[in-house]
Parts: sequence; C-alpha cells; structure tokens
Amino acid sequence: MPNAQATTSRSTRSAAARETREAPDAITLLTDDHKEVKKLFRQYDKLAKAEAQASQRQEVAERICLMLTVHAQIEEELLYPAAREVLPEADLVDEAAVEHQSAKDLIAQIRGMTPDEPLYDAKVKVLGEYIDHHVKEEQDELFPKLRRRIDIKAIGAALMERKQALMAEEADGLH
Repeated sequence: MPNAQATTSRSTRSAAARETREAPDAITLLTDDHKEVKKLFRQYDKLAKAEAQASQRQEVAERICLMLTVHAQIEEELLYPAAREVLPEADLVDEAAVEHQSAKDLIAQIRGMTPDEPLYDAKVKVLGEYIDHHVKEEQDELFPKLRRRIDIKAIGAALMERKQALMAEEADGLH
C-alpha cells in the first residue's frame, strides 16, 4: 500500500503537469494579451473621437492600464529572465525593459489624471502607439528567438498563474 506522502507527491506532480498542459504556451498567452489590449485601445479611440462621457473613457483607459501593468510585470518577472539566460543578444531584452519603463511612466500619468484634463486623450493615444511598437518588436524579433530556446509551456503556465494572482490582487484592491 503506498504511503500518504508518496500519493500526495504524485497527485501534486500530476496537478502541476495538468496545469502545464492546460495553460497556453508563453508566446500564445502574451500574444493574446497583445490582441486584447489592442482592441481596448481601438475602443478608447472610438470613444475619444465620439467625445464620449469622461466616465466611459476612464473605464476603458483604466482597463488598458491594468492589463498593461500586469502584462509588463509578468514579462519582467518570468519571461525576460528566461530570455536573458538563452539569448546571446541581451539588447532585445534590454530594449523591451526600457520600453516597459516608459509605458509605466505614461500609465502613471494617465492614472493620476481625469479624462477632463488636457492631454488625457493624447496620452492614452500615445501609449497605444508606443505599445504597438513594443508589441511588433516582441512578436517579430523576441518571440521567434525564444520559441525553441525556452520551455514555452512551463513558462506559459507560470505566466498564467502569476497573471491570475496579480489580477486577483487588483480586484481585491478595488473593493
């Protein structure tokens, strides 16, 4: 008869293996985030052009800021360190980290304003353009170099777990 510790260890391993199988790979997860935030920027742009109510614009801008903040954090904590270990050219990861910091600065400015203030819409628009540039570099340059050099399934599972934890923290902070 197997002992309880061995059974627990096996069930923990199988749960971890199942989670790794069920989670999207790292590149798919991050690319899906990119697509989702791009939709939000398009939604914001439509609202701004229609001169929608400040509360509507602020709600979409806040969702953008939250998504980008969480996305940047999981990349910085999990993907970029893995990339630094396997890529001989550190400049790609260095540039991405600098781009993240610039985006965070704009996010802080947007979050510190109200939509009725001058430059609010312009800052959201510039953030969108900045993120478009960043996404293109990641998807065209960084991700292809990482695809076969890192365990994209395991990192995907870790990214998903961390993303869910951060989103839960943010949700708790709102209540």
